[in-house]
Amino acid sequence: MQLVSSPLSPFVRKVRALLHETGLADQVTEIPVTTSPLDTPPEVISANPLGRIPALLRDDGPAIYDSRVICRYLDAQAGAGLYPEARLWDVLTLEATADGIMDSCVLMIYETRLRAEGARSEAWVEAQWAKIARALDALEARWMSHLAGPLDMGQIALACALGYIDFRFDARGWRTGHPALAAWYEGIAARDSMARTAPMG
Repeated sequence: MQLVSSPLSPFVRKVRALLHETGLADQVTEIPVTTSPLDTPPEVISANPLGRIPALLRDDGPAIYDSRVICRYLDAQAGAGLYPEARLWDVLTLEATADGIMDSCVLMIYETRLRAEGARSEAWVEAQWAKIARALDALEARWMSHLAGPLDMGQIALACALGYIDFRFDARGWRTGHPALAAWYEGIAARDSMARTAPMG
């Protein structure tokens, strides 16, 4: 299998972390690309008509894409149980929350990097951060018991989301007001799968 990827994408990091957690890393070759909403390489479009990464190229079927689909597929291939049936809806909701955090982070970056200076909207950026802040509050208030449980894909996704905030928006100080979440993140960030996939640059 081949993974169309970028080392800085938090959505790609989810897949890469899962590969390390499941022992599948040596079965997937990465195809690194540089992409943006304004410049999509042809190899990305051929794998995913939406022009987004990650995409997983398979020998036995068409490419699959969207990090949640890829992670679910790879977990099934490995039989790793990162989407346990007994907690499935909680895991999927937590993963969706993490993906939403990452979506808002990416939109903040696009607003400041891709728009001309005079066309940028600070209100838009702050509205995206407000979504992230509400998610962090909800995680601190409602999700710590789940996060204290056995490792699942929701936890991996959240670790990638929090790591991406650190990478891009460390000055926002997300840990303030979220001590339990910060302590949990410190522990999961030390896992080998997280250390091996941490964004650099």
